[in-house]
Amino acid sequence: MAERPVRKTRKLIELQVRSAESVGPHLIRIVAGGDGYRHFTDNGYTDAYVKVLFPLPEVAYPEPFDMETIRAELPREDWPRTRTYTVRANNPRTGELTIDFVHHGDEGLAGPWAARAKPGDTLRLIGPGGAYAPDPEADWHLFIGDESAYPAISASLERLPAAAKAIALLEVGTAAEAPTGTLPATHPDLDLATTWITRDAGPTLLDALRALDFPTGRVHAFVHGEAGVVKEIRRHLVDDRGVDRTHISFSGYWRKGRDEDGFQADKAAEKAAERDTEQPA
Repeated sequence: MAERPVRKTRKLIELQVRSAESVGPHLIRIVAGGDGYRHFTDNGYTDAYVKVLFPLPEVAYPEPFDMETIRAELPREDWPRTRTYTVRANNPRTGELTIDFVHHGDEGLAGPWAARAKPGDTLRLIGPGGAYAPDPEADWHLFIGDESAYPAISASLERLPAAAKAIALLEVGTAAEAPTGTLPATHPDLDLATTWITRDAGPTLLDALRALDFPTGRVHAFVHGEAGVVKEIRRHLVDDRGVDRTHISFSGYWRKGRDEDGFQADKAAEKAAERDTEQPA
């Protein structure tokens, strides 16, 4: 049996918060920079994401803070917790990253941290990853997602060619919570139709998609958000609309009723089950 390649540990990026501001009823925008920015390598994707590290307050970590040392010397339960966030903007000129955090009061881990963040606070992260950027050869673009997908969708809209055609179906809790300020001020020649879908009153994202008249030509679709919703939408696009799977970027960013630790455990178990199914009897 061939040995598995050794997993390469990515460089820890340590930044300092430059600013923290509310950009919507439940969105907090953190801008961070500093000397650690030199370790961030832009991968060219508009869904570029990073793993933000949250050290446990009761654990004494080595100085300097180093994940290889932590993994080697501390039990897994003492490792920092991680949360995945899309990079809203990368500014090489100023050496700063912008990340939007969803905040629902004291619920969760990252949201409360962002609500308390102030200039000078440390932000540790690893990355970036990512896999999507708008296809400039597509005839039109479809963006579907909830609050967790806004940063990637906004970054993608900014990347579109000037004469591109795009449709965005965006989910929000209530009509009053639609954070229109988080979307970019796109160039005037972009043909963009945006529809806000509210969870409290409907219709659902899938309902809105089913009622949508597709423009002619080849679509490049970006569908990210709650895992169950993403799965339903992908099935509709492929089975009912006949969209080629290779023309859809889809990913469950989170799962209803699970925090990220539980969601990642679910995904790992599902992948293991798939591998077991693929093994010859």
